[in-house]
Amino acid sequence: MQMQLNAKTVQGAFKAQRPRSVRGNVAVRAVAAPPKLVTKRSEEIFKEAQELLPGGVNSPVRAFRSVGGGPIVFDRVKGAYCWDVDNNKYIDYVGSWGPAICGHGNDEVNDALKAQIDKGTSFGAPCELENVLAKMVIDRVPSVEMVRFVSSGTEACLSVLRLMRAYTGREKVLKFTGCYHGHADSFLVKAGSGVITLGLPDSPGVPKSTAAATLTATYNNLDSVRELFAANKGEIAGVILEPVVGNSGFIVPTKEFLQGLRDICTAEGAVLCFDEVMTGFRIAKGCAQEYFGITPDVTTMGKVIGGGMPVGAYGGKKEIMKMVAPSGPMYQAGTLSGNPMAMTAGIKTLEILGRPGAYEHLEKVTKRLIDGIMAAAKEHGHEITGGNISGMFGFFFCKGPVTCFEDALAADTAKFARFHRGMLEEGVYLAPSQFEAGFTSLAHTEADVDATIAAARRVFARI
Repeated sequence: MQMQLNAKTVQGAFKAQRPRSVRGNVAVRAVAAPPKLVTKRSEEIFKEAQELLPGGVNSPVRAFRSVGGGPIVFDRVKGAYCWDVDNNKYIDYVGSWGPAICGHGNDEVNDALKAQIDKGTSFGAPCELENVLAKMVIDRVPSVEMVRFVSSGTEACLSVLRLMRAYTGREKVLKFTGCYHGHADSFLVKAGSGVITLGLPDSPGVPKSTAAATLTATYNNLDSVRELFAANKGEIAGVILEPVVGNSGFIVPTKEFLQGLRDICTAEGAVLCFDEVMTGFRIAKGCAQEYFGITPDVTTMGKVIGGGMPVGAYGGKKEIMKMVAPSGPMYQAGTLSGNPMAMTAGIKTLEILGRPGAYEHLEKVTKRLIDGIMAAAKEHGHEITGGNISGMFGFFFCKGPVTCFEDALAADTAKFARFHRGMLEEGVYLAPSQFEAGFTSLAHTEADVDATIAAARRVFARI
């Protein structure tokens, strides 16, 4: 399916609307021109980058392909803010795509990292910090009795895929259209995130045999799951999903859907995996599984547990995790797995999140933000639907509701492109794709949120 905006659409999205006056019996307010955003240095750096890096970036969504214009090149970040190389300041709702839940450059996290640097940044050997973070994860996450640390969310998901197959002796895996679990071959079949943003088909380079072993169902639709299990009796190793979708935009499951998956997997002898790379420790202290009260067999994690350092993890029941080498025959290893810098940042981040009022603050500012944005849109006649859970939010420019990827396709991506550019001009940095969730942090204040809502109101009046 083609989701890439063509050049004509993008150019049209950025045409300034002329102020209008009274015509006939309809009065239309004149709208002030947007602030001038100077990004000369960003443009120079990105132009050079395109000769050095594929597409000029090291992760596709950063290229701004679906929203038009050149990407903003960052210079520094702190708290709820980021500054580009032209010294423009923005209120940031991307947060390094989720890890910066305590705010960018949190002083406590930074101090802990500085102290660890003097002791060493990588050991390639066991260190006590691994035990400390492991105990914190096991204590908080209902499904985790044993955990293995890796260096990215992708690595965690590709490892748990192998683990599900090793544990069950089956080859097929079931995922959901629009969900993204990293770029391992099996997960690029009908995937989300940048795959949707760039309008790419299933990725070239994925063997047909791998694609054939990947079954795709419709999110929030148990009948589609039951049909696949019936058609592949005794062949499905496991089911993996985002317990709250963030890679097709923000899509919330029904509790009945999650409970149904739990019941089906139990009955069919399949492993249920929640990919909590995005939701983990963000929407609740014990992740989405605590929030919804549904316990999977295994869980993948990342982002927040590294506190801004590269990290990932997968964990679950001991009987399953003991399949992992050297306890068992399923091999997985990593040079930087459990490195002391990532462990240190993760420990301090989870410590901060464990303090009274942390999740209450995230819910308060995020609900104020999304309610304000949606009210501003409706005030100016724009269709919009959206919501939040704790510090994770999203919205679509369509009537809604959006319960799955197929519903999300109704969103007006050209309007989102205009809105995104308008918010940049107003000093607000949002994810450069309609199909990505947004994030707040403990550093965001009500003043930041109110300034964002006021900016959105001005942009909605212009577009």
